[in-house]
Amino acid sequence: MIVPTTAVRDEGTSYHYLPPGREVEASPIGIKAIEKTLNLHNINYILGKTWTTDAIYRETPEKIKLRKKEGCITVEMEAAAFFAVAKFRNVVFSQIIYGGDDLSSETWDHRGWNKQWSLREKLFWVAAESCINL
Repeated sequence: MIVPTTAVRDEGTSYHYLPPGREVEASPIGIKAIEKTLNLHNINYILGKTWTTDAIYRETPEKIKLRKKEGCITVEMEAAAFFAVAKFRNVVFSQIIYGGDDLSSETWDHRGWNKQWSLREKLFWVAAESCINL
């Protein structure tokens, strides 16, 4: 499990809700609630920066190296937008990401991400419990 602390804003939505900037942060209160829940259930996780992009075909090897150098440990398509809208609306929002597939090498490791029902259900209940822990 990955708990994003910040997201690189390489998509379009977040700029409609916050002034231009390189990154946007998740809610610290939300992160603490997620950590409390994950620790309670002895679930391993990593805190870190994510790269949000909606231009999946522009995830070039050079850009991937740059994002890794900037500290990104994952890439996804919505965290920056969610974080920005939450800040704009003044609501608590944090997120849990699980590595369903892996694009870190020359070939795509599908890992059967779309068939991991038990993991997805567990993730749902962890997220719900994290909301209760707010």
